[in-house]
Amino acid sequence: MVSIKNITDRHEYILKKIKNNTKVTIQELCDEMKVSSVTIRKDLKLLEEKELLFRIKGGASSTNPYAVDRPILVKETINSEEKNRIAKAAIQMIQDTDSILIGSGTTAYALARHLNPEHPLTVITPALKVALELSNKPSIEVLQLGGLIRPNSSSVAGQYAMRILEDVSCGILFLGVDGIDLEFGITISNITEATLNQKMLQTSQKIVILADSTKFGRRGLGKVCNLEDVDYIVTDNNTSKKYILALEEAGIQVIIA
Repeated sequence: MVSIKNITDRHEYILKKIKNNTKVTIQELCDEMKVSSVTIRKDLKLLEEKELLFRIKGGASSTNPYAVDRPILVKETINSEEKNRIAKAAIQMIQDTDSILIGSGTTAYALARHLNPEHPLTVITPALKVALELSNKPSIEVLQLGGLIRPNSSSVAGQYAMRILEDVSCGILFLGVDGIDLEFGITISNITEATLNQKMLQTSQKIVILADSTKFGRRGLGKVCNLEDVDYIVTDNNTSKKYILALEEAGIQVIIA
């Protein structure tokens, strides 16, 4: 391709390429427009300042790669149908397990709403909405973790909750997340809750991540674990095959709801 020296033409080319491919790398833009990486980085910075793209490591993306800590009432309205399908698929994994941990988040709450076991089940949770949903179900005994309540998630976090986890063990952890990045791992948008989630992982024999397709390729502020720490990921049928294949190669069983 001929060198594109005009800044307006370069910007038009970059935006068109991102629109068609979702992501673009600095190297391919350098190769295709025959300009330096310094020039491309300046172009991407200007376009990001105009809120036309998001810069990511080695390039740019049309979607925000970083998860935002939004209120749970807002999250409940996003992809609710997919979350319900994920929840119903995840419930099939419980079978004869007598104790489970359910984390915070809207997909975890959807699991609680659909959970009606025939056998006795103990559910440990930091999430108030999960505990309230399950408290009147006859076969379920709820252990509510204590601590300071975060308004955005209606969930507790901190040392009090972690102390209780020192004395318990459960079969399965069902964890909602804000980001799944193939390099960085599993993340959520609040670092205090991330620390509690790390403790919940240590308490559980099997780790199941509940995540709709919008969570892939994103990063939250707080890292929960690496991909190799996860046993299962339950997601919806809009998730890219690229991610599914990469996760399966990492030894994770992916369940499509």
